[in-house]
Amino acid sequence: MKTLKLFIDNQWCDSDKGKTFDLTNPANGQVIASVVDATAADVDRAVAVATRTFNSGVWSKMLPDDRARIMLEVARLLGERALEFAQLECQDSGKPIGETTAIDIPSSMRALAYFANIAREIKGEVIPIQGHDIFDFQTYEPYGVVAAITPWNFPLRLFTRAISPALAAGNCVVAKTSPLTPLTSGMLGQLFLEAGMPAGVINIIHGSAEPGQALVSHPDVHMITFTGSEKVGRSIMQASAQSKVIKKMILELGGKGAFVADADCDIDAAVNSVLVGFCLTQGQVCCASTRLYLHQDIYEPFMKLLIERAQKIKIGDPMDPQTQFGTLMNQTQLDNIDQAIHQAVNDGARLVTGGKRLIKPPLDKGFFYPPTILEVDDNALDCVQQEIFGPVLTVKRIASLDEGVDLANDSCYALSAAIWCRDIKKLFKAARRLDAGTVWMNMNLMSTMEAPFGGSKNSGLGREYGTMGLREYMKVKNQMIYLDPQEPDFYGFSTAK
Repeated sequence: MKTLKLFIDNQWCDSDKGKTFDLTNPANGQVIASVVDATAADVDRAVAVATRTFNSGVWSKMLPDDRARIMLEVARLLGERALEFAQLECQDSGKPIGETTAIDIPSSMRALAYFANIAREIKGEVIPIQGHDIFDFQTYEPYGVVAAITPWNFPLRLFTRAISPALAAGNCVVAKTSPLTPLTSGMLGQLFLEAGMPAGVINIIHGSAEPGQALVSHPDVHMITFTGSEKVGRSIMQASAQSKVIKKMILELGGKGAFVADADCDIDAAVNSVLVGFCLTQGQVCCASTRLYLHQDIYEPFMKLLIERAQKIKIGDPMDPQTQFGTLMNQTQLDNIDQAIHQAVNDGARLVTGGKRLIKPPLDKGFFYPPTILEVDDNALDCVQQEIFGPVLTVKRIASLDEGVDLANDSCYALSAAIWCRDIKKLFKAARRLDAGTVWMNMNLMSTMEAPFGGSKNSGLGREYGTMGLREYMKVKNQMIYLDPQEPDFYGFSTAK
């Protein structure tokens, strides 16, 4: 059985206390690896290595071309082993092999390559200062040690999304993988080693609460990037506030994505778009479309087609290329989703499909739960307002596009939303009114490396991806040079004539 160790200072290490935990395939319960469980002492060691490495300048002062060369080599090596990584991602997370092959691994390669290349374009700016002979310029510099805490739903994709801009900007990184899906992210350490990454630049640890808490409160960590739950995000903010040094943060937290379908939308295409919105990765996606606001004029034909297609999605062994819908992550996920649906029905929602665990062999060995659709009349129900993080869609009838936008904005989250409407003027105006970090128009659930992604309200702080995402990992320094031949003498003490 494979043992995944900690990767610190370009070496594979055991835990300070020698602890490990087993990793199981959520589709069948089989143990697939043993993982070294980090402690606070291991975090101290990793941060000390990263701090020493950053201060040495071996990476932070390296020419951007040379940093790019190493990161591009990691991307190339990942491409050579893409199938192996895709299979491990499937076994580790329970998502279909079709998704890990087409989305997760290619996106991870793209993140490494994209940020490697745009790092060559990091430039300062000159600022004209009115009324003074002053040369003012600003520069962008790395923060130092960045702590990256990544989630289990897109293990490698979101891991590379965090570490790639951090490294490209010249930071050193201590990255903590999710204890549920650490395999591919941990294995990336070997590719950095083979690509010639200087020791101490990227350090990868595994474990649950103890190393995570130690990392976010560590005085030598200057920045935190975290993707996960709102609850944990709040605790990270509190830890940073109580730390000796307040840290820069990027937080991508929960979501409750709205999908507003106007009367003139393309029903066939919109239905397919909704399905992807709440079924991709079994609905375990922060930006999933989980609230459908459907115009009354098309309600019946839209719902008929939506239910028919939801029931036809192929659920099965994630390693089967024909499978379209895999397993939930674990028993906790399944129990939370099942409880939320029962509560919704008790609160007045109408269950129209799904809503019950699949236990017919061979699905009985995993945590399989079908696409589930609830009709609601009240936008205040918990099933509408609270993130369920599973394949659950609520549907509410609307009389107009404006009403749909108002209901979509009635949420404590503001990560993403989608609008479907043929009238381009109505579409544009509605998108301007929507409170969301990303608004998809006649499309859904797409993030691109070139464009910023993130939310506001309880969905988090900051942006990932794009040039804006790169600059999140750099601090701004303003610098002034006084050029006037007459030195300033504010109090009139000068004796010069």
